[in-house]
Amino acid sequence: MPFAMSRTEFIALIAMMFATIAFSIDAMLPALPAIGAELSPDDVNRAQLILTSFVLGMGVGTFFTGPLSDAFGRRSIIFAGSAIYIAAAAVAWAGTSLEVVLAARALQGLGASAPRVVGLAVVRDLYSGRQMARMISVAMMIFTIFPAFAPMMGAGIIALTGWRGIFLAFILFSLITILWMGLRLPESLPRDMRRPFRAPLLWDAVLQMLRHPTVRLSIVVQTLCLGVLFSMLVMVQQIYDVIFGRADSFPFWFGAVALVSGSASLLNAALVVRLGMRRMVTWSLASQIGLTVFVLALQGANLPPGAQFALFVGWQCSVFFMAGTTLGNLNAIAMEPMGHIAGMAASVIGAIATVSAAVIVAPIGLLFDGTLVPLALGVLVMTSAAVALMLYMGRIEDSVVV
Repeated sequence: MPFAMSRTEFIALIAMMFATIAFSIDAMLPALPAIGAELSPDDVNRAQLILTSFVLGMGVGTFFTGPLSDAFGRRSIIFAGSAIYIAAAAVAWAGTSLEVVLAARALQGLGASAPRVVGLAVVRDLYSGRQMARMISVAMMIFTIFPAFAPMMGAGIIALTGWRGIFLAFILFSLITILWMGLRLPESLPRDMRRPFRAPLLWDAVLQMLRHPTVRLSIVVQTLCLGVLFSMLVMVQQIYDVIFGRADSFPFWFGAVALVSGSASLLNAALVVRLGMRRMVTWSLASQIGLTVFVLALQGANLPPGAQFALFVGWQCSVFFMAGTTLGNLNAIAMEPMGHIAGMAASVIGAIATVSAAVIVAPIGLLFDGTLVPLALGVLVMTSAAVALMLYMGRIEDSVVV
């Protein structure tokens, strides 16, 4: 049995599990033009499905990985999911048509859901309350910083080996993660705490979550926050290329923005214990509303190109910053009452939020017209609805306390 990990090492390992998703998405961004040109020359925009197919597969996978980990333990499910991820990456590497690559990416997303969802359940097994939120925030900080390098890594791999080499990098990354976990992280869910994998028990767990108003609201708000983040990710390369003509420097700008935005989770970790999770989420979303209104108001102004670009980079940074101060807290809010079914709770929360966000983002992405307006309007609507729901959540919680 591996000896106990230090808190620092534990956070680093959980962050690497979380980073599987970020690496699998962000490293693909520089490859989209090459993939479109090779596998879909008649419609290069179809290459964007490389991202959405992964997200949809990940969302579907989260329905199963948590309940399975509640029944069979955390480690075994992470190992199984990683094996699927590695096999799918190998298929994508060898794929000769866009359809094969898309199918492999969906399967890869399904496998990637295991370390992401079950990793969150491991944190809930070992921590609770605001300390849990703090642990998740620190892990999310590393998770947020990692994408700063993913597009540059992707661009470097493409330069050396072509876009297919990125899938080999995915395989290596996953192998390192599961080897580290296998040697150093003991099983966090004892056998006597496991829930048999039976449909009635799973349905009862779902009903428990649906009956809890705070959990329901947290899932919807998390959906909207993911919708904002995914909308930016889906359109960001087109914006740099089509609007600003900076496709070649995109990985470096993306990396700089991600590095700056990484401080959001650090700030959240420092403040959440004192201010509380709900207040941090509400303030962050309200700030994003103001910034987005400002961006929209200046769209009609005749700003110099340099000023327009600086405005967008600042706004992009604020969207990533918002993700760092909301997603970890919203997960913690929803998971807190569900400690007795942590794996199932992590699955339901992640699945509903991810799949719903992907459904919301798809039409927003199709509205891209060479301006920032469709993206800004989408962000404004989603953040406004999220703030309204957080205020309603506060009224519910206050009435229960009274």
